[in-house]
Amino acid sequence: MKKRIKKQFWLSPEDAAELKRKAQVCGLTETAAIRILIRGFIPREQPDAKFYEAMRELSAIGNNINQLAAKANSLGFVDVPMLREEAIRWHRFQADIESHFLRPDKSNLKWN
Repeated sequence: MKKRIKKQFWLSPEDAAELKRKAQVCGLTETAAIRILIRGFIPREQPDAKFYEAMRELSAIGNNINQLAAKANSLGFVDVPMLREEAIRWHRFQADIESHFLRPDKSNLKWN
């Protein structure tokens, strides 16, 4: 376990409320929000439930494609490399969506 160093600082009531609000909007703890900002990233707002529903559906479709590829390979009547490539493309699409909606952006602040 890495050694931790305690840092303590004071915020105005307005700043404390704003930090709490922004952390909640991002679905983070206040500490996690500060760590992300220190590392030079801008946290994103937490997506709504529709996003997570779509991600579950994408994941299920990707799993189905993989199962079809395995079955087609065992039966030997479908172009397995093409189907497998499509599954890879689908998983990349899923990762891109996660990256776009969930991962924090790199900040352009000069003090990074």
